[in-house]
Amino acid sequence: MRTMKTPVKDVMTTRVIWVKKEATFREMAVALHQNRVSAFPVIDDDGKVVGVVSEADLLTKEALDGEPGLFAGILHRRDAGKARGVTAGDLMTTAVVTVAPEDMVERAARLMYERKVKRLPVVDANGHLVGIVSRADVLSVFDRPDSDIGREILDEVILGEFLADPNAFDVSVKDGVVTLTGRPESSVVGHEIVRQARHVQGVVAVRDRLTYPPPERSEDKFDVTANFPTD
Repeated sequence: MRTMKTPVKDVMTTRVIWVKKEATFREMAVALHQNRVSAFPVIDDDGKVVGVVSEADLLTKEALDGEPGLFAGILHRRDAGKARGVTAGDLMTTAVVTVAPEDMVERAARLMYERKVKRLPVVDANGHLVGIVSRADVLSVFDRPDSDIGREILDEVILGEFLADPNAFDVSVKDGVVTLTGRPESSVVGHEIVRQARHVQGVVAVRDRLTYPPPERSEDKFDVTANFPTD
């Protein structure tokens, strides 16, 4: 199966703004403002990622710290605890979702979507922070010329994967949207070409305009006469 071939290390940012667990609320607020970021990793003394602090975490404290009465009573316990926090260790989210430099961009995009986060820390095999990848970084793989996309589908998918004659197909690409026409040797091959074309780097969508051969009639392979005993 083909996937987006761009690894995270090719699009990630290596200049990462990070803090230690002891960082104060003020230090974090200043860092967020000065560096124009919305979150940053929290690392321990060994450089391993132990959490993430976001604007939302800081706003929780700013908005809820010291709120009495009913409003405080309906807060989720976790948010109420954060509202009393004063350091990165108090405010950070510890259930950190990370990716490795060798992971494909497709996996990073899926994790961002599923976990509803804007960026992911990138860590090595030992958990050390080596970079960060954002939604903008992930989307950068779609900044690819249409001609390159079409050439890859013809050369590497149709010819390379299925040994099909590229001249039997037409691949047109407009703004990352691929339109496939032609006649595959079978429905199975045609559907596989479409499926794999969707995973070529830079492809936004695939329009299947292939002319499929009619389904083959299934013929009985055996002609067996059944004999049943009579009463």
